[in-house]
Amino acid sequence: MMHFVHELPFGAQPKGVDTTRFRLWAPSVERVGLEIEGQDAIAMRREEGGWFAAEAQCGPGARYRFRLPDGLAVPDPASRLQSGDVHDASVVIDPSSFVWRHGDWLGRPWHEAVVYELHPGAMGGFDGIRARLALLKELGVTAIELMPIADFPGRHNWGYDGVLPYAPDTAYGTPEALKALIDTAHGMDLMVILDVVYNHFGPDGNYLHAYAERFFRNDISTPWGAAIDFRRPEVRDYFIQNALYWLMEYRFDGLRFDAVHAISEPDFLDEMAASIRRTVEPGRHVHLILEHEGNKASHLTSGLFDAQWTDDWHHCLHVMLTGEHEGYYEDFQDAARLLARCMVEGFAYQGEVSPHSGKPRGEPSAGLPTTAFVICLQNHDQIGNRAFGERLSQLAHPEALRAATALLLLSPFIPMLFVGEEWGTRTPFLFFTDHNAELAELVRNGRRKEFSKFAAFADPGRRETIPDPNTTETFAASVPDPAEAEQPEHERTLRLHGELLALRHRFITPGIPGCVSEGAEVIGPKAVVGRWRLGNGALLTLAINLGDAPVPIGPLAGEMLYGTEEKMTRVVPDGALPACSAVAYLAEARP
Repeated sequence: MMHFVHELPFGAQPKGVDTTRFRLWAPSVERVGLEIEGQDAIAMRREEGGWFAAEAQCGPGARYRFRLPDGLAVPDPASRLQSGDVHDASVVIDPSSFVWRHGDWLGRPWHEAVVYELHPGAMGGFDGIRARLALLKELGVTAIELMPIADFPGRHNWGYDGVLPYAPDTAYGTPEALKALIDTAHGMDLMVILDVVYNHFGPDGNYLHAYAERFFRNDISTPWGAAIDFRRPEVRDYFIQNALYWLMEYRFDGLRFDAVHAISEPDFLDEMAASIRRTVEPGRHVHLILEHEGNKASHLTSGLFDAQWTDDWHHCLHVMLTGEHEGYYEDFQDAARLLARCMVEGFAYQGEVSPHSGKPRGEPSAGLPTTAFVICLQNHDQIGNRAFGERLSQLAHPEALRAATALLLLSPFIPMLFVGEEWGTRTPFLFFTDHNAELAELVRNGRRKEFSKFAAFADPGRRETIPDPNTTETFAASVPDPAEAEQPEHERTLRLHGELLALRHRFITPGIPGCVSEGAEVIGPKAVVGRWRLGNGALLTLAINLGDAPVPIGPLAGEMLYGTEEKMTRVVPDGALPACSAVAYLAEARP
């Protein structure tokens, strides 16, 4: 049994049974008062660099705020827990009170990762997720990834409107419930990854502007509001400490950094990753994953980050499955050729001009290991950023989707599933928030306006049918029902995922370290074949045809590991890859 505390240089830090140290960076004001419920206010001591500090006779459970000279009372920006929502008092907690049963767990190597992205609220909060762990392990998942949990306004939110990065939102459960989830997962040999947002704060509940104007830049902005000023050491430390806090105190096994292309100082990312690598205990597996729409391979070549979400792979398969061509799918109309490049080099765009943006996109990625790329058919963005949140189970031909699933789960990259995908749910995943009335109207109207550039929503009346993000019904409509998996059609999809993951773990995962591409080629309008020499010397061949007619294919080396149901058994029939099919061959290592 073990205890973990990451002592922060700011916020509320218990120093004994009934003493707590408080520290706040507030360079925009001359004085700050500390108000603890049930006690007289305390004038905080001013320190160099805009810091204020105080010690008070209180312990865990004490509720507190900081009072500014204009009378505004604000929560702690490093609050570990809120008494209610983002505008309410912060709560002192003792991180050492939680007893870890599996605190000596060192994690799993990254090449073993099969990631399952989920929204905590859509799975019943931290306790609801914990109840589902056994089923996910049985399926073959090795890592769950939580969408952001930082305290956000209201009862439900995607999580990207968070304003208190250190406080798990109470809509999902207590800090102890989150730790119990992680501890239970570790006892089942499952990794837990957290999605964190360091590129912006949400529009409601961010009080930093009132006392730390220097936290933000006034010369640039992000699509979501004020740009954070990562030129300042205090700002950098605020987020570096946050990353360390989740990894060291909560024992997360990795972090996924949201939309880092919106961070103005990219060297911050490497500084943060280097600090993490220095701090994490020797021998412990901790994985750092980026989301960067610019295909920045340079962060991956440093060795500090493990992987990046690879939108190109998704976009190629989505276009092949749906035929869509608007928005960024405009860049992927030559989908088979671009998919072949992804299979060989990871990114499809490596500096070429994007037709959609008219600007160059990407950096050379050849030579990076396959584990540097997280691939998927669906995720929260690609489903939820659609007007009606449709999943591929609604958009694609069922047989084609099964073939694409085989390619996803048998490729030597890092595969990711999105909650409900494993049984083919048709429940949408909509964009949902719970803002105040004024902000709710802006969000509702703004979202509908975004879709005006798409042909299907050119008519204003049609745009009015897009679900209102702020209604309870929109959130409720986005919660998949696990009982669906027992229905025959869904049970077949669930069984497919389990069988493919069993094959992956037995035959492919052991050979991923040292895996190198041996090329890929287009063999039809929607058909590609790729080959990899695994680290154990075996040759893996994957071929997919998402077209509506068979395509010729040459002899494949080795024995068939998998063939799309009812289309192939031990060989590809008549030297042609059937429509809507996929096949995997494995040739043993050469002597």
